[in-house]
Amino acid sequence: MSSEFVKGTFGFRFAMPEQLAACNLFAVGRDEIRGPGYQWDGLVRTDGPLLLFQYTLDGEGIFESGSEMYRVGPGKALMAEIPSDHRYYFPEGGSSWSFIFILMRPDLIAPNWEDAKRRMGEVPFLPTSSRPIRLLQDIINDAARGRITDAYTASSYVFQFVTELCRFAAIPGGDRREWPEKVRLAAEYIEASYESMISLDHLSDRLGVSKYHLLRIFTDAVGCSPSDYLNRVRIEQAIRLLRQTDWSVEQIAEQIGYSGGSYFIKVFRKFTGHTPGSFRSGEGQLTYSRIFFD
Repeated sequence: MSSEFVKGTFGFRFAMPEQLAACNLFAVGRDEIRGPGYQWDGLVRTDGPLLLFQYTLDGEGIFESGSEMYRVGPGKALMAEIPSDHRYYFPEGGSSWSFIFILMRPDLIAPNWEDAKRRMGEVPFLPTSSRPIRLLQDIINDAARGRITDAYTASSYVFQFVTELCRFAAIPGGDRREWPEKVRLAAEYIEASYESMISLDHLSDRLGVSKYHLLRIFTDAVGCSPSDYLNRVRIEQAIRLLRQTDWSVEQIAEQIGYSGGSYFIKVFRKFTGHTPGSFRSGEGQLTYSRIFFD
């Protein structure tokens, strides 16, 4: 994705047949404020209903929501519904406020937006390198270059952006390269030793951290507990063995670290929706080379 930021505000007013479901992109842009007079009041604006995501690149702005006041500095975004009881503005005595933003109609995406906002808060922090911010940068660049020329392209960008917000909100460290070192080491150990009976106590002792700290940082970064991650790795290996060998369920269970076939069947059904036997036979389903888990 490009790292270049362009300046300007780009609006879109595409018509879409009423019988078709589509997301509505209202405007995107980048702006830099250096003087007084910049302020928006969510109760007096007339262009709603809209959803606003505005991300600070440099400087600082003020966001008031109800009785709360936030300073929105670099790396922070504000998330607001229009109309609603909020106000954002350039502070008196401020030096500058540089930001990028996207305005979208809430049709189709409101539940996703609400979930992301509930998880992250009204003024979340996102690294500049995070997927939502890089995608927003690309949308603005494409708008500046005249590449968003129809409702379908605009709709796909809106849905993709909100989806990336939800993904970031659910798994802030979705990019493995951004996981803390202890989390990476824990995941690598699980992947290399999944056939062993790995407990949280064993894992935390090996890494030299408390099990409660490891559980917290691992779950925050990966989106699941070390135990669930271990089950995911084991089930991925089970799928490979079901496809490539004629081993029995009991043999596969033992090979991947489960104490017995009955528990293996229970976990396998939870992750795939099938028993190992029905998955191997492929009756009434697609033949998968691999299944990806959330």
